[in-house]
Amino acid sequence: MSELLTHEEYKSLGASLDFPQSPFIDGKYHKGSGALMPTLNPSTGKEITSITTASAEDVDLAVGKAREAFDQGRWCRLHPSERKDILIKLCKLLTRNRKELAVMESLESGKPIRDCVQIDLPEAIHTIKWHAELIDKIYDQTAPSGDDALSIILREPIGVVAAILPWNFPILMLAWKIGPALASGCSVIVKPAEQTSLTALRVAELAAEAGIPRGVLQVLPGAGPIVGEKLGRHVDVDMVSFTGSTETGRLFLKYSSESNLKKTVLECGGKNPAVVFNDAENLDLIAEHIVNGAFWNMGENCSAISRLIVHKDIKSDLLKKIVDRLRDWKTGDPLDPQNQLGALIDKEHCKKVSSYLSEGAVIGGEIDGCYIAPTIYEATTDDKKAKDEIFGPILSVLEVQTNEEAISLANKTEYGLTASIFSANTRNALRAARELRAGTVTVNSYGEGDITTPFGGYKQSGFGGRDNGVHAHEQYCEVKTIWIDLTDPASQDKIE
Repeated sequence: MSELLTHEEYKSLGASLDFPQSPFIDGKYHKGSGALMPTLNPSTGKEITSITTASAEDVDLAVGKAREAFDQGRWCRLHPSERKDILIKLCKLLTRNRKELAVMESLESGKPIRDCVQIDLPEAIHTIKWHAELIDKIYDQTAPSGDDALSIILREPIGVVAAILPWNFPILMLAWKIGPALASGCSVIVKPAEQTSLTALRVAELAAEAGIPRGVLQVLPGAGPIVGEKLGRHVDVDMVSFTGSTETGRLFLKYSSESNLKKTVLECGGKNPAVVFNDAENLDLIAEHIVNGAFWNMGENCSAISRLIVHKDIKSDLLKKIVDRLRDWKTGDPLDPQNQLGALIDKEHCKKVSSYLSEGAVIGGEIDGCYIAPTIYEATTDDKKAKDEIFGPILSVLEVQTNEEAISLANKTEYGLTASIFSANTRNALRAARELRAGTVTVNSYGEGDITTPFGGYKQSGFGGRDNGVHAHEQYCEVKTIWIDLTDPASQDKIE
């Protein structure tokens, strides 16, 4: 892991940063013609900087430049090894500027600096590098067409891609999208969340320095109804890759249906269960996984454990260990590396999360500005805390009488992103993993897999594709068949 600086060193670095202040279009910063948008520090409520947003006209300009770059083949027709080398150079520049990017990320998102330094930045760089290394290692196919024909099955870049980012993992979700999209040869237009535009803009600047041609990677900060909807409806955008709420994801399906039927891939919400059977062992380790899964990143995580479904025989012992472990987690200034938890993204989201707080918490429930203490409730199945995606540091504990009831309850949700199963019996654990309706199921642990494993959800948690792994490349490509007739015309009967 990367070595951490001191609190004072991070504050000093933050005070010295030069923040981007405009859209990045056609290889350079472009003075946007949209409204001025302040970027606030969630921890203090103070303005970090103001960004000139993109207008509808700026969106048209960026899409035009992306289409021009694609049609001219500035990026997509480069030899695969050339694209790989440029992306590797980008990774080196990101590594060189990782401290600056980590502080920028922490300041505008409220994320703990220790997570930005030790998780988000290294994983983002690794993601882009992994997809870069894959560029010249994915082979196309031929089909068994017999002696009289040769069929070639090709993957071709889909074209102009709009990547719509969330605010909870700004630079990591940026990497999840631009890594495979750029590796596939697409031109990409990034629309970051209004609250967290800075790191995406800085990465685009570094990408241009690395040698990515103008028009291939552009960033348009601005409001969803202006920039996001315009990209979703634009007839010259070939694909939208979206990560965010299920409610907003539905809108992009609507925009696609009402425009050019562009390919749409959605990674949406979750109400993820951790199921603990009565034969589970090592409750201390289970408690560690539950706390990490429920409260990491302040619970602002689509794959967060928000429902603990536990057998009655061990509920009391496990809950005590969870509470004891949670008391070790410190909340405070995100730039202090001693703190595991920072501030929620903004006042509006804090108000939404706090609306779920009520009397009777096992632990937590305190609010201080945009800080909400990690909170645990014993809940019933009809409690809205156990049904809604809260996207905050609130864990609902549900007691069950049997292991079969636990699996049934875990699947009673409109979501299906991730799930965890804890059991000392391998057969029971694997059978439960098969029965849980989720895109990623972890056994005796919490997690999302890694860069090699596809990530996405069942039901209303996802649509149209998967992030990560080789599967991520598939969503940014079209599949083409070229059929070559090999029959000898001289050997065929002449038609009279």
